[in-house]
Amino acid sequence: MTSVEHRLERTILELVRARGPEKSICPSEAARAVGDDGWRDLMEPARAVARDLAARGLVVVTAGGEVLSPAGEWHGPIRIRLP
Repeated sequence: MTSVEHRLERTILELVRARGPEKSICPSEAARAVGDDGWRDLMEPARAVARDLAARGLVVVTAGGEVLSPAGEWHGPIRIRLP
């Protein structure tokens, strides 16, 4: 895992914990926090880190209110929350 991925992981976990169990975040929030003006370049890495966190059971990733499988295909906007 790269240092940017570590920062994204830490930031995602901090953000979802701060929101609490009933709320979610967008991966762009973590990308913005880590990447400043270059945050758009971090969107795919942020989604990949979210996938890894979901596979480890640390977060749940949803789309349209439905829980996504970490191993499945993801399309469109996603949200990240605590399990």
